[in-house]
Amino acid sequence: MAHANESNVKRIWIVFGILSLITIVEVGFGIVKPASLHLTSILGTSPLNWIFIILTLAKAYGITWVFMHMEGEKKWFRRSVVWTTVFLVCVLITFLMVEGDYLYSTLAPLVSW
Repeated sequence: MAHANESNVKRIWIVFGILSLITIVEVGFGIVKPASLHLTSILGTSPLNWIFIILTLAKAYGITWVFMHMEGEKKWFRRSVVWTTVFLVCVLITFLMVEGDYLYSTLAPLVSW
């Protein structure tokens, strides 16, 4: 029993380290904002935004996999949860980018920067 507890504690620390590393990278990019990633556009937004989106999805997947114990579930249950979530996040990102672009193109001429 003690061996299983030590294994779980080790696993929690490993997950904590990975999630902390991803968060540190995100915060670092947010503070530095490299011009090559921030001032260019790929698929409607900057590469920096795509990096944030991908890293955030990776963190969400890791949290779901470990703390919701998805690794122990049946394959099709895992797929149904992950695919549904990925689909909904993609729809959300698409809507936010379309609406954000519309608002920017509509309101930007009205604001004197």
